[in-house]
Amino acid sequence: MEISGTIRQILAAKNSNSVIATHPGALVFDALTLMGAHNIGALVVTENDAVVGMFSERDYSRKVILQGRTSRDTRVGEILSQPAITIAPDETIEACMERMTVHRIRHLPVVDGEKLVGVVSIGDVVNWIMHAQRHAIQQLSGYISGGYPG
Repeated sequence: MEISGTIRQILAAKNSNSVIATHPGALVFDALTLMGAHNIGALVVTENDAVVGMFSERDYSRKVILQGRTSRDTRVGEILSQPAITIAPDETIEACMERMTVHRIRHLPVVDGEKLVGVVSIGDVVNWIMHAQRHAIQQLSGYISGGYPG
């Protein structure tokens, strides 16, 4: 099954388009608190309105906990994943899935020109695919039962 659609369509379908971000100088503890408050697994890291990287639970576990550091003494800028892997709003969902797979990441900042306009997670992509499959099944069922116009 071919997956159609663009990143812009996923963003439009999300309940919230607000982007939760932090900056390189923030304490890891504060970034984790922010992630917990919003029930998210990653934050976009920006500096002077530019996306400079991502901070995720994976960064925390591998670069703080496993290295004997503490979240209250470590800055996000010391452990963020960079460079930021991004996607444009008009790119396809298939391109998004490929980028996430190749880079082994679960969150992609969506950048329109230089402006951060959203974040797409692997969960957003899976939801889109599930919706597309349900729609295709409904259409095929209608066609088989004779209810398909045309």
